[in-house]
Amino acid sequence: MKFWRRIGILGIALAGLILLLAPVPALAQSCALCYTQAASSGARMMQALRSGILILIVPPTLGTIGVICVMYRKRNQVRWTESGDEWNTESGDGWSKD
Repeated sequence: MKFWRRIGILGIALAGLILLLAPVPALAQSCALCYTQAASSGARMMQALRSGILILIVPPTLGTIGVICVMYRKRNQVRWTESGDEWNTESGDGWSKD
């Protein structure tokens, strides 16, 4: 079991390293129409575009962080036992395997 966990961690680390080494222009592909419209717009339009990008990025990021925090805080409440036959409830909240 520990062997597969080490392989999984190594795979995640390798994927992260590949993402860090990937060239940035390869990830920044965009359509020509969007590029020409943004380049030909004025300063006010550029500011509106930047604000729109932030508005579209911030809520999903905060939601993801919130879900991760909840999962981290609740990680030890219910765990599957090693034998795989029953639930181990440390919180005693009445959950059972039916």
